[in-house]
Amino acid sequence: MIRVLENEFYYLDNFQRVLDWIAERYADLLDSDEHDFIARFPALPQAARALFVRMVMRKGHLFRASKLSYAEIGCPLEAAQALLPTGWIALDPVVSLDEVFDLLSKPEIAQAFALPPQQRQARKSEQLEALRADCGEDRAFSNWFAGCQDTVFAILLKPLCDRLRLLFFGNLSQDWTEFVLSDLGLFRYEQVEFSPASRGFRSRADIDHYLLLHACKERYYAEEPALEVLQAVRALPPHAFDNDWLDSRRERLLFQLGQQLEKEKDWEQAHGVYAECRFPGARSRAIRVLEKHEKFDQAYALFEIASAAPENEAERQHLLRIGPRLARKLGHPATRSRRAPPPSRLDLNLPRPGGDWRVEGVVLAHLHTEEAPVFYVENTLANTLFGLLCWPAIFAAIPGAFFHPFHRGPADLYSADFQRRRKAEFDACLARLDDGSYRAAIRATWEQKAGLQSPFVSWDYLGWDLIALALACIPAAHLKLWCERILQDVRDNRTGFPDLIQFRPAESDPNRRYDMIEVKGPGDRLQDNQLRWIEYCAAHGMPLTVCYLQWAQQDILDTQLDAA
Repeated sequence: MIRVLENEFYYLDNFQRVLDWIAERYADLLDSDEHDFIARFPALPQAARALFVRMVMRKGHLFRASKLSYAEIGCPLEAAQALLPTGWIALDPVVSLDEVFDLLSKPEIAQAFALPPQQRQARKSEQLEALRADCGEDRAFSNWFAGCQDTVFAILLKPLCDRLRLLFFGNLSQDWTEFVLSDLGLFRYEQVEFSPASRGFRSRADIDHYLLLHACKERYYAEEPALEVLQAVRALPPHAFDNDWLDSRRERLLFQLGQQLEKEKDWEQAHGVYAECRFPGARSRAIRVLEKHEKFDQAYALFEIASAAPENEAERQHLLRIGPRLARKLGHPATRSRRAPPPSRLDLNLPRPGGDWRVEGVVLAHLHTEEAPVFYVENTLANTLFGLLCWPAIFAAIPGAFFHPFHRGPADLYSADFQRRRKAEFDACLARLDDGSYRAAIRATWEQKAGLQSPFVSWDYLGWDLIALALACIPAAHLKLWCERILQDVRDNRTGFPDLIQFRPAESDPNRRYDMIEVKGPGDRLQDNQLRWIEYCAAHGMPLTVCYLQWAQQDILDTQLDAA
């Protein structure tokens, strides 16, 4: 592992590592400009390369030379001399008034524009608007501020470098800091063997389509009108997304746009989006939108289609809720929804504590004993046990699942065929719950993989003592049921677990050595994903209690008196 502080040019070495990686694995996808850059970059002087990479890794594309002061590079003006002939950077570039304001401090603005005294104390935004009418034309930085002793550089290859970063990581959310965090040992990743042919992008079109889709997503997050963003998404080349991974990104964005149109009560457009969208939950939203639009016949027709083959538990739950309501509105015979058996219920009436507190902590403190300890675990315990037991399957070298050294989990974690593509590996892991070897396997993973990034294991939250207690008290058959349900739908079923768990290691009945406890304070109600877990546990005889906490009557009276 590189010791960052011992290598002044660690960032340059990491950048070159990316270029070498891309040249080896993606040469056939690169355009002429990218080939040219990768070939010419190593031939430049070290200081010039380092200066370029420093600008690549910083935000923006405009930099003052005085802000590029790095001991290992030396004078940035001297280092830049070898870069200027390449056309990759520009010296004293033409900039807009807004860009000048970003580059200058308030005293410098006052000096550059000879602001009168009454304007010097105004906010920069107010100064900018006051100057905009007379200073709208772009010009070289030195022409904006003739007396400035500083120089400005513009890096012109940011888009190209972003494309190279995209090729390496397969996304634009990860950046160059991944190398530093890894080199420092702050983030450590499982090293999965994958062939040079294992790639996130299979064609140049994949790269172009990703960037087009990313631009649409940025517009959505910038809160541009949903219909305008939707028009841009629909304008993408037909059949562009023959890549399952890219297609899932498009479907998710469509779903988000449908939700925005639904919030705006544009029922017609929202239904149109949901009807064309294949993201999980889109069909349920389409039924809901038709109902709100009072198109009950269409809503019921779609309800019947969905009822014949629900896409997942979440949709089945929604259909059970909306079906009787639609039937009533259409005058159909009343149907009785199948109700899940109610879970065990615990009602507590406790004094309101002083200071900072959460209802889960109040219940934990009340129920906890030395013989029957209680822990706040929510989703962490079940996911951690699943992640430790199934580590070999999760990090199996499936083609396309891993294609760079910084994967927290497989790229297809939330895809519909995640489990199917690794069926043999998951079967082998779950078989350990049948033959009794699961405790040793989980302990071995805990020791061998400690601290490695994982989409399931909460290393910093759970200690081994708690894991060991859970393994001693939770029957293997129940752990297998947890794992199987998580695998049915990783995105939805990894959440919704109860807040607390209580262990009774001395209990003779193995099915009574633990109890999961969902805590609801005054006015709280169970969420849909929690209801689905409660129903699943009830159907399979797993202990689960819903605790409803109310404050003692005296505390209620005190609160009312304070309010009065």
